[in-house]
Amino acid sequence: MNAPAGRDRPAIVTISATYGAGSSVIGPDVAARLDVPYLERIVSHDLARAATVPPEGAAEEERGEGLWRRLFEALTTMPSIVGATMPQPDVGLATDEQVRDEVEATIRDTTRERGGVVVGRGATCFLSGDPRVLHVRLDGPRERRVEQAMRIEGIAHDEAERRLTEVDKTRAAYVRRFYGCDITDPKLYHLVIDSTFLPLDEAAAVIERAARASFASH
Repeated sequence: MNAPAGRDRPAIVTISATYGAGSSVIGPDVAARLDVPYLERIVSHDLARAATVPPEGAAEEERGEGLWRRLFEALTTMPSIVGATMPQPDVGLATDEQVRDEVEATIRDTTRERGGVVVGRGATCFLSGDPRVLHVRLDGPRERRVEQAMRIEGIAHDEAERRLTEVDKTRAAYVRRFYGCDITDPKLYHLVIDSTFLPLDEAAAVIERAARASFASH
């Protein structure tokens, strides 16, 4: 399926999601439907690991070294963007701000000409107000997210519970630290979907239709 026609700009969709909401399945599906890149790993693993010391001013619950490391290692959990050029600064000099800046620069550069679907990475916040972008939130009741994570990842209930608590906390802390945003605030999003209620392919189809309708009206 081709991207929406009749525009001089490509489709850009950001997806913010709680753990178990199925973003790892829905994100690539939406990108394929809109014929735009799916942006995955944004910075190198080495660069992310170099930025593990919490800065002055970080909230108390964010100052533990383990949580701070997870904030940045969370950026490196998937393969790289196909065809993207991502120059990295000297990892010995890396700071948390450098990691954030690399993430933002890569997303902006890639989506400027090609569009894209971006899952997480604070994109909902730093691309807010951009009329080219549709912002989507995926969520659902905790227990249904646990069950869905078990199916998607092939893990046991206790492990899914553990990951849900940790991942949701890490994602919220990243967005709060760098952008001062409450990731759960519905005002950040054009579309909020309970993706534990709809089948994942149907949720992707809803986002596709919303994207095409939005871009056609602007």
